[in-house]
Amino acid sequence: MRALLHHAAFEFGSGLRNRSMLLLLYLFPLGFFLIAGALMVGLNPGFRETVIPAMVVFALMAGCLLGLPDPIVTAREAGIFRSYKIHGVPAFHLLLLPAGAIVAHLTLVAAIITVVAPLLFDAPLPARFGAYVGVFLAAAAAHAALGLLIAVVSANTRATVLWAQLVFLPSVMLGGLMVPSEMIPDALATLARLLPATHAMNAMRGLAYGEVTAFSPVGSLLVLLAGAILGVALAVRLFQWDRRAEGRRASTAWGILALVPYVLGALLL
Repeated sequence: MRALLHHAAFEFGSGLRNRSMLLLLYLFPLGFFLIAGALMVGLNPGFRETVIPAMVVFALMAGCLLGLPDPIVTAREAGIFRSYKIHGVPAFHLLLLPAGAIVAHLTLVAAIITVVAPLLFDAPLPARFGAYVGVFLAAAAAHAALGLLIAVVSANTRATVLWAQLVFLPSVMLGGLMVPSEMIPDALATLARLLPATHAMNAMRGLAYGEVTAFSPVGSLLVLLAGAILGVALAVRLFQWDRRAEGRRASTAWGILALVPYVLGALLL
């Protein structure tokens, strides 16, 4: 237990010592929050109604999709995981501890955004704070699971960037962060339901803020939870201890199964 706690503390501290991680976990999302918040509220005063959930979900995407995969792939490429395997450390710990550390950092970022947004942009606080916390944790788990899966299926750090951007950029444009889901064309709105960010925003608005949403916020919460569980299970199952392991293409193919909850959500909600 002491070794596990020491490992968890190390993973948390590495987010502050590593300049790249510090940028992705704190400077990038908080800087975007200040700039985009001021710009969007100035152009569209109605944006202040969603600035908190939108910027919190953006922070989750930046930290989990852009920040989480790279250190895991780097450690695998350097052969660091082999020493853990020799000492009997399970793959579950090697994946869940970094993910937990990232979520802990992003919880601090979310708290900063939640406190500062009402002061700077007159943004309303969540009407149901318990639901807000619950949806945040579900969204964090879903994005972290996706980040772990990207790390597991990526052959190198360059591939992590490509996979992450494949999710990150559509999420910014179609996930309801900048433009409400109701204003997105029907075909794109259906496509957007394949993204965890869309369900995170929908659940935040419906469950935490009590707004009327385009589709079921409870359904979105269930999709996030299912996506988190399936994503973590696949990441652990497909985890490879070093770069010489075989079956990279097979792991990529199996990783696509993580989309099943989101596909069902797009079809049924």
